[in-house]
Amino acid sequence: MVVGWVDVSTSQRFASDKFQKVNLFETERMFCDVYCFEPGQEQTAHKHQGADKIYYVLEGRGLVQIGAEQRELLPGMAAHAGSGEEHAVTNDGPDRLVMLVFMAPHP
Repeated sequence: MVVGWVDVSTSQRFASDKFQKVNLFETERMFCDVYCFEPGQEQTAHKHQGADKIYYVLEGRGLVQIGAEQRELLPGMAAHAGSGEEHAVTNDGPDRLVMLVFMAPHP
């Protein structure tokens, strides 16, 4: 667990086989990660019962699904998936996608 301060711009990691999660902060109540997607990578649709998730785009663009709705998010845009809502992310663009992701309470 990282406590205090972190430079998000230096906390990115990419891999060709699947998107990467880099943990920034984690407590028993929440976590905050950086998700790093190469073009074409995706996070498959899933749900978290009893926890909310927020996606915030730092770099690139991505398609975010919340429930039955899907929207393109650009840098500075965010999406909220409430408890029990299906959600997913796809990097359908030509560039890398970097997102700040918060979830609380911690699953």
